[in-house]
Amino acid sequence: MATLRELKTRIGSVASTEKITGAMKMISSAKVHQNEQALRQLQPFKEKIKSIMGHILATDVTFDSPLIRKREVKKAAVVVFGSDDGLCGAYNVNIFKGFLVSIDRLRNRYGADLKVDVYPVGKKMEKAVRRLHDGGLNIITIDGVDSKMKGDKVNSFTHSLRDAFINGDVDCVEVIYMKYISMSRQKLTEEILFPVSEDALAAETETGNENQLYIFEPDPNSIFNQVLPMFVLSTMQQITIENRSSEQAARVMAMQSANDNAKKLNEELQLEYNKLRQQGITTELLDILGGQVER
Repeated sequence: MATLRELKTRIGSVASTEKITGAMKMISSAKVHQNEQALRQLQPFKEKIKSIMGHILATDVTFDSPLIRKREVKKAAVVVFGSDDGLCGAYNVNIFKGFLVSIDRLRNRYGADLKVDVYPVGKKMEKAVRRLHDGGLNIITIDGVDSKMKGDKVNSFTHSLRDAFINGDVDCVEVIYMKYISMSRQKLTEEILFPVSEDALAAETETGNENQLYIFEPDPNSIFNQVLPMFVLSTMQQITIENRSSEQAARVMAMQSANDNAKKLNEELQLEYNKLRQQGITTELLDILGGQVER
């Protein structure tokens, strides 16, 4: 049986935890809103790129670019996004499970001896990936590439992936991340970054079909090769921001759960404290009454 002093100490500790989790929830909520604003700011650029791509693809020209050329996959690259900080519930665990499924899928498609370059983004994901004892995985980390990287670092990272694909160091590049849908809903997503998929280009064609009367200078294929890298960069920027939003949203939900548990525990401890205190008062009153009777 705990003493009153012990219960009072535990109640104080739980109350402090409740305040901390509440503050962390507010901070994460503010960060989610910041990332939502960043997504809104990126949207006009992304929509303009999509519009240009749609108009170009609506022509009868046959396009060619090193970024869309498919070849036999002997070596793949997988970029897996995670977090640098903890306290975000099952966020990293869910992404890591999706990563393992993706590796199995790639090997089932291209052969069990497929070599894979893995680019973990975030310290938590890097730590999880390095625990795998798989000789076919080559873990690559780049200074400054983490879950908090700014736009210029995202661009340079994307350029390095593009160069690796163009130079033939890897034959395809996939990205695994948590897509942000709402504060309470995030979706594990896999996207093919290189070669740029036909599905992604087909989506842009639908955007530009309303008007095909354009004169292209110097020619549609040259413009296509200028715009396509911008499209890839905007896609990677969006992936990074959405993943960061998902991380903070997961942290909000985790802190909300921790806060609710702390409140519930605090109420239980307070009830136990009151019962023990009342029991002590009753015992003292009985002792006093017993003393008076003995006299």
